[in-house]
Amino acid sequence: MTTEKEKIQSLRRDIEGVDDEILRLLNRRARIVEEVGKVKSEIKMDTYSPRREEEILQRMGSRNSGPFPRWAILSVFREIISACRALEAKLTVAFLGPPATFSHMACIRHFGSSIQMLPENTIGDVFEAVEREKADYGVVPVENSTEGPVSQTLDMLIKTEVKICAEIMTKVSHDLLSLSGDAGDIRKICSHPQALGQCREWLRENFPHVQLEEAGSTAKAAQLAKADPKTAAIAGSLAAHLYGLRAVASQIEDHLNNWTRFLVLGRRGAERTGRDKTSILLSISHAPGTLFRVLQVFYEKGINLTRIESRPMKGKLWEYLFFIDFEGHAADSNIAEALDRVKEHVLSVKLLGSYPQTSQERY
Repeated sequence: MTTEKEKIQSLRRDIEGVDDEILRLLNRRARIVEEVGKVKSEIKMDTYSPRREEEILQRMGSRNSGPFPRWAILSVFREIISACRALEAKLTVAFLGPPATFSHMACIRHFGSSIQMLPENTIGDVFEAVEREKADYGVVPVENSTEGPVSQTLDMLIKTEVKICAEIMTKVSHDLLSLSGDAGDIRKICSHPQALGQCREWLRENFPHVQLEEAGSTAKAAQLAKADPKTAAIAGSLAAHLYGLRAVASQIEDHLNNWTRFLVLGRRGAERTGRDKTSILLSISHAPGTLFRVLQVFYEKGINLTRIESRPMKGKLWEYLFFIDFEGHAADSNIAEALDRVKEHVLSVKLLGSYPQTSQERY
């Protein structure tokens, strides 16, 4: 027994030695970042670089040989990047609040914890915070794998001049939360319309006669549940922890493979990485074959479309705008040539942004 205890103590001393070395290297990295920050300040370069951060995460993920898990490597380096970035300048990032929304969680997963978080009441307020320089960046949901597009985000992309500079993929799991955690106490269930839609079948089966009410966000629904013992909220587990609620049921989404895509908004676009995505907004004439000719340009240039979405034009009956996402960066020669050709067939083209392409595996 003594020998085993001595072996454990020896191994723990080895771990402490490694920890000391990690600490030394972290501080060495931080000092180098401070020097980088001075140079960036001199040449008026942005502190946050989606391209550079993507490169670091890709490199660390691919170089990891284990046994430390890949997802944990990415999580650790995200926080290292965040803390070091804050040594240059602390970013302010707006999101749909209050705290504990899925937008809030996406914010932390992308930027790390070392940022100034700015909760806003509506998606429109997030756009406005970025446009008016109240925040450096904003995070908004744009589409869900179950419920489809987030209309408020699409409408604001039409109206504002902010740029998409990154995307975030987040797996979304919903809990039914209340003060008591007792299903028998529930007389009303509230949540964001997207969350209610993602749990539609479960609610119909388990609470067919309970009133459903929309809230501005899942976290706002949690606040309502905290204030009323007869109200339950559909929200994430972080909301339960933050607002002192108990789970009536967990993982109540109709489809377990339930993902939401978020956009990072800024006032400038992102640099080319070589693995990018571009989003545009088209206004086309109400004439036969117009959309076909636009799509044909992308086909002939060998450009892969990842999403196409129509949106009604406000004030013009039965006329539509089209959101199109495709692989590549606006600075790529084939993309630039394609966009020039597209302009020949449409009334207008608005470049919403080019940004590093991410994947579900990252998260």
